[in-house]
Amino acid sequence: MPEVLIVYYSHHGSTEKLANYIARGAEEISNVTSKLRTVPKVSANCESTAPEIPTSGAPYATLDDLIRCDALAIGSPTRFGNMAAPLKYFLDSTSALWLSGELSGKPAGVFTSTSTLHGGQESTLLSMMTPLLHHGMVVTGIPFTESDLHTTTSGGSPYGASHYSGQDGDNDVTDEEKRLCKALGKRLGSLATKLS
Repeated sequence: MPEVLIVYYSHHGSTEKLANYIARGAEEISNVTSKLRTVPKVSANCESTAPEIPTSGAPYATLDDLIRCDALAIGSPTRFGNMAAPLKYFLDSTSALWLSGELSGKPAGVFTSTSTLHGGQESTLLSMMTPLLHHGMVVTGIPFTESDLHTTTSGGSPYGASHYSGQDGDNDVTDEEKRLCKALGKRLGSLATKLS
């Protein structure tokens, strides 16, 4: 059974909500399973370490999770138009997989949430694509055949799923954003089925 792995970092919980909708979309494809994984925070205090198992939410992602998956979605809140440091730190640990070509040919997609409407959703999505392209992954977005891309007034982009969360993550995920997340998940699940 093809597996779509969804790896994310979430500060206020908005990116985690998107990850769950992407997982639901992936599982709408027959025989596809999804797996949610998160990454720990990065601390400025070099002696600080996160527990091996998070106190809540999904378990931490491992390199083995990446090796075993058939498709990958990565997500992060926006930090100055870029992915947040915890996700970047995790991706920086994947050099061995890059050298071996372990991820080459697997489909991948990206998603983000921003606290302001013009806070860099698309630049963040593009920044997350770069390491995936270096790994030789088959990067996919959301095609404009998804009608919600034509009408959304909050999140959603052909580059990937997105959400306008508000300053404290107070904005609910809109129906359009939910459907676009599911569309990305379905697309990854479908591609994983075709390519595996």
